[in-house]
Amino acid sequence: MQKRMGEAVARVARKVNDTVENKTDSLDLANCKLMTFPVGIYKAMRSVTEGIHRISLANNELKSITSRFVTTFSQLRELNLAGNYLHRLPEEITSLLHLRAINLSRNRFRRFPEPLATVPSLETIDLEENEIAEVPTEKLASMASLRSLNLRDNPVGPEVRLLVRPLVPFDLLLSPEEPIPEA
Repeated sequence: MQKRMGEAVARVARKVNDTVENKTDSLDLANCKLMTFPVGIYKAMRSVTEGIHRISLANNELKSITSRFVTTFSQLRELNLAGNYLHRLPEEITSLLHLRAINLSRNRFRRFPEPLATVPSLETIDLEENEIAEVPTEKLASMASLRSLNLRDNPVGPEVRLLVRPLVPFDLLLSPEEPIPEA
């Protein structure tokens, strides 16, 4: 067990070092079994955080994202948090003025993360396979940049199905309606 943990830590350290040394705009920490975002990464990456535009933390075991994470990586354009245990986002997510795409599929959201509705540049929101039943339709309809909202495999209410073009300027992806069983 300790050997596997050591290998996981070494893998994360290598990925962070590669990003810092090569000054790439991406940090890929997908599939690293992270339960929290490692605090040491903030120090290790302090010289390049402004240049990070894409982060993938997909398929980890994250239960939350901190406000420090959001404020440190303030230039993010793409954030992939798919396949975690998230159920809410910090209010500071609204400060990501360049964020164009966020993937929150396969998490534990029960309601639409409303702070996303005020991110001005957001074009794509993927919330597939969550537990979302209610969606703030008026707020979404006023999102000028939104092009695609994926709500497949969520127990959304019937009012969301009424959000069709030209009422909303974005593609709304929903699972097909289940046929009503006959008695």
